[in-house]
Amino acid sequence: MAIKNFRPTTPARRYYQVNKPETTKSKPEKSLTFSKTKNSGRNNTGRITARHRGGGHHRIIRIIDFVRSKDNIQAYVKAIDYDPHRSALIALLAYIDGEKRYITAPDGLKIGDSVISGENSPIQIGNCLPLTNIPLGVEIHNIELSPGKGAELARSAGISTQILAKEGKYAHIKLPSGEIRLIDLRCRATIGKVSNPLHSSISIGKAGRQRHRGIRPYVRGVAMNPIDHPMGGGEGRSHGGRQPTSPWGWLTKGKKTRKVKKASKKFILKRRK
Repeated sequence: MAIKNFRPTTPARRYYQVNKPETTKSKPEKSLTFSKTKNSGRNNTGRITARHRGGGHHRIIRIIDFVRSKDNIQAYVKAIDYDPHRSALIALLAYIDGEKRYITAPDGLKIGDSVISGENSPIQIGNCLPLTNIPLGVEIHNIELSPGKGAELARSAGISTQILAKEGKYAHIKLPSGEIRLIDLRCRATIGKVSNPLHSSISIGKAGRQRHRGIRPYVRGVAMNPIDHPMGGGEGRSHGGRQPTSPWGWLTKGKKTRKVKKASKKFILKRRK
């Protein structure tokens, strides 16, 4: 479905946009959900560690199968659902042995389609198989970093990656950021790209919509007083000639934060731009 715009009947409505992809169910599968108490950005001692969180609509957590461990058992897509905890849609699979599982829905997957996982699975949308059995250039997502650990890469809406080459026991994967990384050929990936590609194109439009998402208002540092923020004070919109910083003085734009001796550095052939 395309992005829907509205007539500017109010100032907020002028920039309000909605992307409602076609889903089939209004309620999630009860056996694959559980409820969790919100913490409003607070840790186990009650201190706020993530600012500007709180309120929002109550969410029910869907259990997603990122491992795809049921090999060589046919499954059929029973429903395409919305998940408030991720940008992509999710698909409810009904296996022929009676079990049901949620997976991240690939773009183009429809109700009634069959999917399967395992080493000998055919190359078609929604199937999950090891990188060693996937041809070069095929669009893939939900990629494992360690065999059997479950998908960790390329899980966001509209994302896909490609295998550039295979050398020894590693595959050269080009990620959406431009980074080229070595990944073990035993790791699994799913064929196709992630659903809901228009997710990043919408305009929130009004503050109330952010509050429904559990995001509270925040104030720009340059609008504060010098006692409250390193970038505060001055006349007009000046920021005192400082680089953008956090309230505690940490540089927030351009400073490299990756550890120099991080263990995974040897697996990165080309850093992201």
